[in-house]
Formats: sequence, C-alpha cells, structure tokens
Amino acid sequence: MTETLAAVGIATLEHLELTALALVMAALIGVPLGAYLTRFRELSGPVLGLVGVFQTIPSLALLGLLIPVLGIGAKPALVALYLYALLPIVRNTFAGLDSIDPAVLDAARGMGMRERQILVRISLPLALPVVMGGIRTSTVMCVGLATLAALIGAGGLGRFIFRGISMVDSEQIMMGAVPAALLALLLDGLLGLLERRLLPRGVRRGS
Repeated sequence: MTETLAAVGIATLEHLELTALALVMAALIGVPLGAYLTRFRELSGPVLGLVGVFQTIPSLALLGLLIPVLGIGAKPALVALYLYALLPIVRNTFAGLDSIDPAVLDAARGMGMRERQILVRISLPLALPVVMGGIRTSTVMCVGLATLAALIGAGGLGRFIFRGISMVDSEQIMMGAVPAALLALLLDGLLGLLERRLLPRGVRRGS
C-alpha cells in the first residue's frame, strides 16, 4: 500500500511538472501576443485562426506528429500541451483588453501616460479576470490532456489509467483519474486565489 501511494505521488509530481511548464510557456507567449493583437487588430483574425488550428488536431495525432521530430518522452508532450494551452490564453487576453472602454484609455493618454504604462497600470488590471479565465481554462484542459503523455513515455498519472484499461482494472484507472481530477480542482482554486490577490481593490469593488 505504501509503495502504491508513493508511486501515485511520484506520478502526480510528474503530471504537475509537465502541466506547469506548459502553462508557464503558454502564458509567457500568450499574454503578450494577445496584447499585441489589440494594437494590430488586422492580425487578430489570422493569428487566432492559426493558433486555433492546433485545437482541431486530435491530441493523439498531434503527439504522433511530434514524435518523429522530438522523439519520445517529455519533450513532445510538453510541446503538445503548450500548443493546446495557447489558444484560450491568447483569445481571452485579446478579448479582455479589447473590451476596455476607450474613454478610460483616452483619459490615461490625456494624463500623459505612455502606452506601456497604460497597458501595465490600467489595461491589464481591468482585463485580469478575463485573462485569468483563459489561464484557468488552459490549466484544467492541460491536466486532462497530460494523461496522454504516458503513452509516449513522459510519465504522469496516465500510466495508471492506461495500465488499468489494458488490465480491465477499475482500481488502477481510479488511481490515475482521481488524483488528476483533484489536481485540476486544486490548480484552478489556487489560480482563483491568485486572481483575487492580484485584482486591484477598485476593480474588485466595481466587479
């Protein structure tokens, strides 16, 4: 029993590491890209369409396409999760920033603020709930998709699920499925707490 719990714990840490790395990469690219698209709106359609193409590729097929290039293991799984996580973050960042009242931005420009100052001090705080909504969506999605990483030797909780399927053992399946579900809920809750901490008091009262 102790060995089983230890194996689940190790698999959970592998699952968490894979998910966290993919999300950090997606956020570091997706948020600036979404902000960039608000400055050059004519590019928003093509860029969002291109990013959305990856969502249409079945996850197993995407992993299969990446294996000849990156081999097996964590690398192709990480790239696949990153590509899947990108769209909600880019789309929500663009939508959140695009929905800000232009009069607010004009008032900030009238006060002599530069565009970067407006983005950091006004636009992003106002759009934070929408941006964080995209990150939370990507988080839950990545936790679920990361179970497929076990198929290409990347570890994680999927190894219990696929072992249980091959053995027709529901206990093995639950050993992978339950921790994955709890991990998704935990990460979503932590991101919700982070959002409340980052949200300015004035915006919090207004919402």
